[in-house]
Amino acid sequence: MNITHLTFRCYLSTSPLFRVNSARLLSATQVTMASSRHKNAKRIEGLDKNVWVAFTSVAADPAIVNLGQGYPDIPPPLYVKEGLAQAASVDRLNQYTRGFGHPSLVKALSQVYGKVYDREIDPFKEILVTVGGYGSLFSCMQALVEHGDEVIIIEPFFDCYVPMVRMAGATPVLIPLRLKPDKKRNITSADWVLDQDELASKFNSKTKAIIINTPNNPIGKIFTRDELQAIADLCIKHDTLCFSDEVYEWLTYKGHQHIKIATLPGMWERTVTISSAGKTFSVTGWKLGWSIGPEHLVKHLQTVMQNTLYTCPTPLQEAVAQGLLVDYERMGQPDCYFSSLATELEAKRDRLATILHSVGMTPVVPEGGYFMIVDVTALNQDLSHMEGDEAYDYKFIKWMIKEKKLAAIPVTAFCGDDSRKQFEKYIRLCFIKQDSTLDAAEGILKNWNK
Repeated sequence: MNITHLTFRCYLSTSPLFRVNSARLLSATQVTMASSRHKNAKRIEGLDKNVWVAFTSVAADPAIVNLGQGYPDIPPPLYVKEGLAQAASVDRLNQYTRGFGHPSLVKALSQVYGKVYDREIDPFKEILVTVGGYGSLFSCMQALVEHGDEVIIIEPFFDCYVPMVRMAGATPVLIPLRLKPDKKRNITSADWVLDQDELASKFNSKTKAIIINTPNNPIGKIFTRDELQAIADLCIKHDTLCFSDEVYEWLTYKGHQHIKIATLPGMWERTVTISSAGKTFSVTGWKLGWSIGPEHLVKHLQTVMQNTLYTCPTPLQEAVAQGLLVDYERMGQPDCYFSSLATELEAKRDRLATILHSVGMTPVVPEGGYFMIVDVTALNQDLSHMEGDEAYDYKFIKWMIKEKKLAAIPVTAFCGDDSRKQFEKYIRLCFIKQDSTLDAAEGILKNWNK
């Protein structure tokens, strides 16, 4: 290299113009690289849309009466709230606790559920405490479901089931509850049933698990012993696991009984049952849940927990433990919160159903839980002016929030595309609300056509 070339290269390397253009070129290259390296993982592809994000923000205006998102605006039991304050005042209870569940909580759970299951439950090997029912479901999927598996899901389903199955690399296989064809009036959640032949056709050698939700969100259906037995028979025949989401287990209304599928013959060893403190004590913001099942399954869920979230807040676990022990002693008595909350909510359910009937809507009266789906077909609301290809119920609720100041949740958020037409004229309302909230909703509904 001669001196002229060397001098020219040195000039370029020190020239401000060269440095600026080089930086721009480097920046453009980095952006190009980032666009591929920063792309989402395939396991979350297409899972970014979420009904709660969409409608919770729309309904945030305090002028809107919110019967959408399922959180209570009634107070939790006083002894549960006081238990949290007491736990937080103890220094050691503000530190980490056992990763798989605070000892006092898992022991309390084993007492309560030992009585319910009529069997001894090992608090340390057969129970896992997680961040809400969500955490329990996530642990099930990550621990026991893998690429190539199929998981049967009954529609309508809680909306996180399908994304969690897909994130595990498995395929959701959907089957809808169908309204009995002869039911036109006085419809209840018991009138929605599975076609047994259709259900049987969904099981095959790839079926790793079935998810059931009883009482069901959003319909409120409580699966009968015969219905559960039919599912159990198929699980046993095909050596399939069962993930039983029973977070609304205590909220059953007169004339109905909640039965745990894990108590049926041959099902304990293949079932993980999920519940939560949020639904048990009306403290959804505490986000504590638990999984109960045989050691050979729960130990794998524990592995997921120790390598993801590790543990849950100690004071919250202690407060729930003390609350459970209070109601354990009251079980079978009128003042036990496990049963007294359902008594309180039954009156709210009946009131809401009466209001809806009076304005021409068709409520599906739930046997359990605190949601009610409502057929709005008779309102004949023309929404053709609204753009987009969203299902009718999505458009209807957006219109209702804007024009009527009443919020609900679209039921097609809880089903797949193939069942969209079956459910798109239904909306979901929540009735675990103060009387003042229901009063406001009643005022809107009774003045619907004005």
